[in-house]
Amino acid sequence: MRFFQIALVVLALFLQYKLWFGHNGVQDYTRIKSAVKAHQEINANLTKRNKLLKADIEDLKLGLEGVEERARHELGMIKPNETFIRVLPKVPHEN
Repeated sequence: MRFFQIALVVLALFLQYKLWFGHNGVQDYTRIKSAVKAHQEINANLTKRNKLLKADIEDLKLGLEGVEERARHELGMIKPNETFIRVLPKVPHEN
């Protein structure tokens, strides 16, 4: 009877060890859970970026206004007979 009790205690300790530290145990679960969360955040950011890019594509397909806006903003282009004026913010002087 004493041997049976010792065997049960040893078995319980072995199972607890496997649960906490073994393959597919609690440590693996928490590591994988945090990796999944990180990938979900990355995917959410990429989804936002893709939506913005799709909106840009649709805007460029619709007409010349999107192309003109992009040319003005990104390339600094101006139309013929148009004057470009750039206003710089006032910088405080050091004393």
